[in-house]
Amino acid sequence: MNTHPRKNSTFLTAAAVIAVLQPAIGHTQTMENLANKARKLVAPITGKTDDRLETVATFDHQVTGVTVSQDGRIFVNFPRWSQDVPVSVAEVMKDGSIKPYPNKEWNAWRNARMNEISPKDHFVTVQSVVTDNRGSLWVVDPAAPNSEKTVKDGPKLVQIDLGSNAVKRVYPFTPDVAGPASYLNDVRIASDGAFAYITDSGSPGGLVVLDLISGKAWRALSDDPSTQFEKEVVIHTDGKPLRRPDGRQPQFNADGIALSKDDRTLYFQALTGKTMYKVSTDALEKAATDPAAVKAEKFADTEPTDGLWIDDQNRIYLSTMENNGVKVLGPDGKVTPFLEDSRLRWPDTFAQGSDGALYITASHIQDSPWFNEGWTDTSFTLFKFAPPK
Repeated sequence: MNTHPRKNSTFLTAAAVIAVLQPAIGHTQTMENLANKARKLVAPITGKTDDRLETVATFDHQVTGVTVSQDGRIFVNFPRWSQDVPVSVAEVMKDGSIKPYPNKEWNAWRNARMNEISPKDHFVTVQSVVTDNRGSLWVVDPAAPNSEKTVKDGPKLVQIDLGSNAVKRVYPFTPDVAGPASYLNDVRIASDGAFAYITDSGSPGGLVVLDLISGKAWRALSDDPSTQFEKEVVIHTDGKPLRRPDGRQPQFNADGIALSKDDRTLYFQALTGKTMYKVSTDALEKAATDPAAVKAEKFADTEPTDGLWIDDQNRIYLSTMENNGVKVLGPDGKVTPFLEDSRLRWPDTFAQGSDGALYITASHIQDSPWFNEGWTDTSFTLFKFAPPK
């Protein structure tokens, strides 16, 4: 794997792209198909861009999660979705290269060697990474290659001490918490380090609450309407409905998550949905013995969105894949467009640095083999931008 940042590609016209592709095209290929291929390659380059969006690093593999520590260290993760990956969790170095984190051994699991390497102490399919204010990096491992059946003994939350760069504790999830069709997605850590809250976008959708002291975990709002995809919602990308090659529409359950600054309210949303919900963290913590106490409340009307982030002004940022953009949900419930850029194909996860800058990944899900015959765009990028005043 080339761990050095890519050099910027030269902008190509459609005619130039056709010229490049011509030798590789069979004589039976029609010029119309060739032109369609050219347009698909050129579109992300010639589309709308925003100078406020700054490239931080580019990668050779699909990236989803990003987080920034209090001292400015940047960490990302690469899921095992449509392909195997040589690194699951990495630190982004100052020159844009990546370094396996916390070490190569934790990143040694491979699809072809799944019967040889223990999933208990290796990253299997990392979905997200989050740093806290207490010196730890938290890694969510749903352990479900290609978002399919979970690997036995694989689902876990891993705590890494940023001072020693060593794994501090592994929190395994039993099948009653992370079942064979689950897909643990994103996590938020309470500021006092007592609880973790995780979305499960698999089946059934739900929330997972983890007592970080005792290690006990339980589900909340499992199969509840608030954590399920909305049947009437259709995700659009590039101006058309997003569908798999067999015609199926993506049906993603609870995905984005944000925790209020006072730790009292958790916000979440199904990706295939247009409704954001909120729930009391006090109720979630009591759900271990009283599941009925958890009642989700509608918070706002939104749109299909992947990542959520809440800032010090209680504004919630939405990564919106239908317009390659970022929108802001204010405390008044109004959603305001903020940034749109054709390079931000399927904006995914947010993180905020100590300098206030917001970081965001482009995971290119609509360009993946899930929805095409192969990858149609592999410019996996980490960006940053300054939030509105």
